[in-house]
Amino acid sequence: MTAINAPQDKYKAVWIIFFILGLGTLLPWNFFMTATMYFTTRLKDPTTELLLNQTSNGTLDAKDNRNVLESKFNNVMTLCAMVSLLIFTCLNSFIHQRIPQKLRISGSLTVILVVFFLTAVMVKLDMTPLTFFTLTMIKIVCINSFGAILQGSLFGLAGILPASYTTPIMSGQGLAGTFAAFSMICALASGSALQDSAFGYFITACVVVLLAILAYLALPKMEFFQYYTESNGPAHAADEENKMDLFKKENPAEMQSEDESGPTVSVFNIFKQIWGMALSVCFIFTVTIGTFPAVTVDVKSTIADGGAWDTYFIPVSCFLLFNVMDWAGRSLTAVCMVPGKDSIWLPVLVGLRVIFIPLFMLCNVQPRTLFPVPFYHDAWYIIFMIFFAFSNGYLASLCMCYGPKKVASHEAETAGAIMAFFLSLGLALGAAVSFLFRAIV
Repeated sequence: MTAINAPQDKYKAVWIIFFILGLGTLLPWNFFMTATMYFTTRLKDPTTELLLNQTSNGTLDAKDNRNVLESKFNNVMTLCAMVSLLIFTCLNSFIHQRIPQKLRISGSLTVILVVFFLTAVMVKLDMTPLTFFTLTMIKIVCINSFGAILQGSLFGLAGILPASYTTPIMSGQGLAGTFAAFSMICALASGSALQDSAFGYFITACVVVLLAILAYLALPKMEFFQYYTESNGPAHAADEENKMDLFKKENPAEMQSEDESGPTVSVFNIFKQIWGMALSVCFIFTVTIGTFPAVTVDVKSTIADGGAWDTYFIPVSCFLLFNVMDWAGRSLTAVCMVPGKDSIWLPVLVGLRVIFIPLFMLCNVQPRTLFPVPFYHDAWYIIFMIFFAFSNGYLASLCMCYGPKKVASHEAETAGAIMAFFLSLGLALGAAVSFLFRAIV
């Protein structure tokens, strides 16, 4: 398919819609991830708090001052999110043959909206730490399960558009983290009670998800979008998604009837062409989620002395800085895509990101038992975070853009779905190894 006679994307409307959908895809997860202070406060054991106030010197060791639910919250949250994301990304490859794309995307956004509304309501309800922990993990599983269906469907849909239309999804996902982190900092700066701030925090997320639903409903009306979906071949007549699941094997009999039914799409043949990009994006997110936030959130400031910087150090230096630089890296691919899709430097740069794992471990992560702290000053942590986040956004966006463009046009949707699967696989692997990385510090 050529784009010589393709209509123009007037006012960049389709680009903006995909940006908003990308924002709606990751905003729920980022709001949960950056609301650590609210969740851990709700998980505090009243008995431990009473003991702390009654000690003679008024302090307890940092390691003893956190109960099991508090200390394991970040790891369990990440694991629940990423495992459910991986499982439902796989399931999406089966159900997309039976459930229309419009229902999958709008339905997933609607469920996420409802769960976030319930999260806002729970802010006002009293419950025991264990009950709150359990319900929170159930909500995280639910949000990421439907988020997986949403993300897989969205990347598959973007695969049939020009390569530059994967960038707004990645950029929107990057802004989701920045928006969530900035909202958390505003809540802290407002001086409001923590529960009041959290309520406004989650209601804001509901508004953004609702905006994503409205944006998706407007997408089919765009002439530019109609041109590419209608030109994508026979498969579009039944559904705008590809007709293969990620584990369907090549069938010679089907290939013999290719002339009658149009080009046959083989997932394994496509994977042979994009395996480098698929494994690269998987490795990128394994490294990232393995350290962020499980390790990075426990770094303590060494220059703050109980002042404002102590309060804002993690919200600013960890969450806001990561998301701003990640967003910058993702957005840069809209104007610069170097190295090229066939360059050896792309996998080399991806592999070099492994160095960030020991670098963050050797920062002032507390509590710690094994390693010394050579990178004691806050500046080291901030410098590492800048390069860590920017490389994550830029390299991941390059891989996601290049993957569908290494295959024929009628295979682009399937390639996009495969890339989304390996992205989710990287997130799940990162969540699993985050327990190890945090434990050995």
